[in-house]
Amino acid sequence: MKLNMKKLLKKVAIITFMFYFSVTVYKQQKELNSYRQSISTVEEQIKEQTEYKESLISEKENSTSLEYIEEIARTKLNMYMPNEKVYIDVGN
Repeated sequence: MKLNMKKLLKKVAIITFMFYFSVTVYKQQKELNSYRQSISTVEEQIKEQTEYKESLISEKENSTSLEYIEEIARTKLNMYMPNEKVYIDVGN
């Protein structure tokens, strides 16, 4: 009787340990997947910001060119060259 009880307790302990181990591994796997997703999101943001930084650097380098200055004057300031005719479409 004592021997059967020891075997039963041993089996229960092993099953309890296996269950605990399985639950722990499952939780850790979910957490790892979450971290991987976060890493992927941050890497994408880094890529976007790097591209934005490069575009700003390019814009900064071009900001002294006459073509860029003329484009900004025309589009944002509504300025035109002297003796240039400007037609305004008043229809639709």
